[in-house]
Parts: sequence; structure tokens; C-alpha cells
Amino acid sequence: MREEHLMKTCSETDTKGVLKIVEDVLAGNIRAVARLIRDIDNGRPETRSTLKALHPHTGNAYVLGITGAPGVGKSTLVDQMVRHLRKKEKTVGVLAVDPSSPFSGGAILGDRIRMQRHSTDQGVYIRSLATRGQFGGVTQSTIAAIDVLDAMGKDYIIVETVGVGQGEIDVVKSADTTIIVVIPGMGDGIQAVKAGILEAGDLFLINKSDKEGARRTLMDLTTMIEMNPDKYKNGAWKPPVLMAEAKYDKGVVALLNKVEKHREHVKFLPASLKRQYNEERTRTELTEMIKKRIVEDVLKDLALSGELKNAVDAILDGTKDPYSACDELVLPKIRVERT
Repeated sequence: MREEHLMKTCSETDTKGVLKIVEDVLAGNIRAVARLIRDIDNGRPETRSTLKALHPHTGNAYVLGITGAPGVGKSTLVDQMVRHLRKKEKTVGVLAVDPSSPFSGGAILGDRIRMQRHSTDQGVYIRSLATRGQFGGVTQSTIAAIDVLDAMGKDYIIVETVGVGQGEIDVVKSADTTIIVVIPGMGDGIQAVKAGILEAGDLFLINKSDKEGARRTLMDLTTMIEMNPDKYKNGAWKPPVLMAEAKYDKGVVALLNKVEKHREHVKFLPASLKRQYNEERTRTELTEMIKKRIVEDVLKDLALSGELKNAVDAILDGTKDPYSACDELVLPKIRVERT
């Protein structure tokens, strides 16, 4: 039955190749998963057939989003979380979203050094992905990679994103539980209000809590959450604020316990609220997919027709400004789509 579904959803020209990749991913073949995620990150169009075939096998993993400003200790925290989840015999996938290299477009840091003690563990898969210049670090590639690790059979998928202000909340698009990490002495309390992070976080963690100002940061975040009591009426989830020292494995178990409480809370939401929650997430992911597809198709068409080069030449020659060139290239295509 499963094979019949895969055959229908795969491209007719490469059914056998796609079917082999899908079967390898479902079997947990690490090399097949690595190649597929690499091809996804590189934007290879043939991966769409594979992702279509994998989609019915997703929806089982629990996705944790870890975000916060650079230097708050996210990688160290993730490393400790993985260790404790493995003690419970849970399989874990980690997607560490790094800034892109301005030269190659790839992730600068590569697989995180702090997590390398898990590199020989067959129950852990760690992969770095590039932001490709997208703020918040959550790209269509990230969403697709989550699906691959989900289909692979991972119990938990941890997405660690680069924190860049307002964009930090992008991680919510793909996470079941979003953890906002801050540290004392960085003005994170005020920044949280500016960036709207209070709306995004399910859990707040003050890491490096041995530093001066930890209690003040705890009070600031707690007060800001308490300032909106109506939001947490009728059994709505109220984000807890926790303290930890991830480097010394202090507070990590307590954090994971709160993650499980949030998971149980979401699990027993009324059907209408659960559908609303899933609808918002699905709409966001579909919107990202649509935007990526439109941009790729339009740019490809402009490049093949020579219109893009002509516009660039006109701008360089000074006969046209870039704004007019953009309108002349894009508006006709939008009108065609509408008709």
C-alpha cells in the first residue's frame, strides 16, 4: 500500500530513483538523509518529488525551537538537551541554522563543534543549514529538512536558529514548543518587548544565571508576562520563566520537564483551538513555499528570456532606474497570472 502511494506521488521520469531515496529515508539511512538535506539546502528542484512522497510519513516528531541573541549559549543548551533525551532513549534530530557565507551561501559554522560528542551516536542526527540571508533563520529549506528528519523517525527535532531581533519569532512557524533563551546583562527584557518575543515564546530560559543581574532579568520577564493576564484566561498556556547554567548542566532537566508539560497542554486543547493552532502553522508554511516557488519561477523565466540581463544593462548604462526596471519585469507577469 505504501509503495503504491509513493509511485503515484513520484515523478514519472524518475519514479525508481525517488522511491529508493524515500525508502532509504524511512529506513533511517543516514547517508541518504544527508544527501537529501544537502540537495534541499542547495535548492535542487528534483527534491520536490521526494518531499511529496515523504509528506504522508510526517507529523510524528515533536519539534522544539530554540532561539535567542548570539552568545546566549544556545548550542551548549541544545547539546545538554540532546544528552538528556538520549538517556530516555529518545532519538533526536538537530538542525542548527547558521549565518550564510557571503561567498558560498553555505552555513559558516558547519556542524556545531559543541555537539560533536554526539557525532557517533546513531540515535542523533546533527545538521547545519544556511540562513541564505533570511532573518530569523527559518527558511523553506529548514521546513523541508524538518519533514525529512520527521519521516526518518526522529522522536524530537530541535531547530536552533540564529537570533536577529524581530526575526527571532520566525522559529514559531515550525516549532511545537518555542524556547526563548536570554542571559543577564544584555537588556533582553526590553528587547523582548521590542521584538514581540513575548508573543512567540512558550518557555523563557535565562541561561548563564550565575551572572550578575539574573534575578532582575527574571523579575522583568515575569512582570511583562503578568502584564497581560487576559491572554492566559480559560486555561491558556502561561509561559514559565526558568533559570539555568547549561554549561554545567543546571536547569536543563527542569526545562525538558516544562517542555513535556507544554506538550501535554497542547495535546488536550479543545478541537477548535487545536485546529486553529494547526491552521496558522500550515498557512505560514504554505505561504513560505508559495513565495519561494514564485520567486524561483519568475527569476528563471526572466533569465531565460534575457529580460533580466537587458534590465541590468539598462541600469548600468543609466537609461533606466532599478525601480522602473523592477516594475516593468514583474508587473506584466502578475497581470498574466491574474488573467
